Amino acid sequence: MWESICLTIAATAGNNIGKVLQKKGTLILPPLSFKLKVIRAYASNRAWIIGFLMDIFGAVLMLLALSQAPVSIVQPVSGCGLAILSVFSHFYLKEIMNAIDWIAIAFAGIGTIGVGAGGEEQKASSISIFHLPWLAFIVAFLFVVLNGWLRVYRRQRREQELMQYEVVEEIIYGLESGILFGIASVISKMGFVFLEQGFSKLLLPICISISICCSASGFVYQTSGLKHGRAIVVSTCAAVASIVTGVLAGMFALGERLPSAPVARLMLLLGWLFIILGVILLVTSTRLLRHLPRPWRRFARSGVDRNFGLRQPGSIRTRDTNPSAVIQTSTLHQLISTPSKAKA
Repeated sequence: MWESICLTIAATAGNNIGKVLQKKGTLILPPLSFKLKVIRAYASNRAWIIGFLMDIFGAVLMLLALSQAPVSIVQPVSGCGLAILSVFSHFYLKEIMNAIDWIAIAFAGIGTIGVGAGGEEQKASSISIFHLPWLAFIVAFLFVVLNGWLRVYRRQRREQELMQYEVVEEIIYGLESGILFGIASVISKMGFVFLEQGFSKLLLPICISISICCSASGFVYQTSGLKHGRAIVVSTCAAVASIVTGVLAGMFALGERLPSAPVARLMLLLGWLFIILGVILLVTSTRLLRHLPRPWRRFARSGVDRNFGLRQPGSIRTRDTNPSAVIQTSTLHQLISTPSKAKA
């Protein structure tokens, strides 16, 4: 189990850090196209190439983790990618982190330990063919309801001549993208389970291809929400929905179960809770800091700013309020591409 968790952590670190390095490389590059001159420019950019390779390597490690562990273990742990990205940004990109950020990282770390200690080795799950249509129906029904809700609010916004997005629209886009990211992990795991149970080997690449399509659709929904909505709301809903969807769909479609021992079950549930709390705190830390009492706010900032100032005098930068997530796996790395549009 711990081997799979380490693979997941390495995978989500590669995905998130790779996206940051790609973004750093594209600052001096033209928009990506199929022109030979543009392709050569990207291929000769060291930061972009390293980031691209790390992203691909992370995706391969994630598939390896899914082949060895239940989705209900892999998907929550992948939410720690934002914590890893925050540490990387602090030490490599010299971005400032406040006390809430460090608390959130500690929560994510404690949650990961809880998931590893509470998770139990499971044999190959028995996929019920009758559960798969029900899973597809539930996901389709959720999207029909969410899109219908979205249309209602859009119509109301046009009638009232409002320009800004309503918070409900931001939540809907975040939920839709998170559901697709979670389902993508479940479908990938499904391919490995089919392979273990002796089904045709063609089912594995088919499942992985469907998983890629689900992830791509999730990025489309997330980008739509980030284009005009607030990154804090969209990314938080996407991260939490991704974890919850992966866990519930894995239990329903793949027969994954909670540990039988009460202590192990409690540790696993607490691990999920701590990881979700850590992700929410990381995404909303800047806004939460503004609402703290003034003495607490000064304390949360002073230690980090002082230590950072000793290292980087005269070049202090504020922390980006739109960190990359994943993740899928918490899904948040698209935030890097739209920092100017966040209204947090």
